[in-house]
Amino acid sequence: MKHFILPSALAVVLTGGAYAAENHAINQPGAIVSAADEARVASFDILAAHVHRDGAQVTFHMTLNGVAGATQPEPVGALAGAPVLSYVWPTSLDPSVVGFEGGTGILALAATSHPDFDDTPLYDENNDGDPGNDGLLWHSHWVVLTPTEACGAGALGVRDIPEGTTPAMPATWPGLPIFIDSPGHTPQFDGPEIALTVPFADPDAVAGAAYDGVTSALRVNENIHAPLLCVTDVFDIASGDLTLPGKIN
Repeated sequence: MKHFILPSALAVVLTGGAYAAENHAINQPGAIVSAADEARVASFDILAAHVHRDGAQVTFHMTLNGVAGATQPEPVGALAGAPVLSYVWPTSLDPSVVGFEGGTGILALAATSHPDFDDTPLYDENNDGDPGNDGLLWHSHWVVLTPTEACGAGALGVRDIPEGTTPAMPATWPGLPIFIDSPGHTPQFDGPEIALTVPFADPDAVAGAAYDGVTSALRVNENIHAPLLCVTDVFDIASGDLTLPGKIN
């Protein structure tokens, strides 16, 4: 695979604390378990995905065959064509649960890294006083995915906002013309594990929802809109076929 870098100082990448090994996704009852595949980049080879709820807090876990978050995109120096790497949890939740226009596609939580642009304008992840230079650091998004033929036959993309329309968006929508939210939840890394904990205003709406785990690459389209962001590679799917067999317990 191209456009990857392996940072020499993993402490820069793997921030935010640690979880006990017994809390890793692969050790959780009901986790979606996936066999290791040595042909894949280890940090994107899924061994397990798991989501659980504690009141209004829902934690999304993924256990990898290597160090989670260790592989990041190599910058290309421009927004057009910019690469994105991601850990993704597609769900059966309606997009309206987090503030998007309802019935508009697949609601997915993602942790992403993309050095060529910053799409979290409300947050200064590296604490340097500039909130616009943090794209390389792993951060969270809610996105709405839809089949997008302009991304390729059978490909998915992040749903575009057509010009002249004003669909409902979450309060922390970063202003891009796509269905994306930048809620500011920090991914936590612990060796092979990545975990993201997010609050829900209506936790009862989450109970029993289905989920899966995916590792993937995306790319900003050369024309930067319609479509803006396409899924270009799927490295691994926890279920093997994106059937969303997990249930939030």
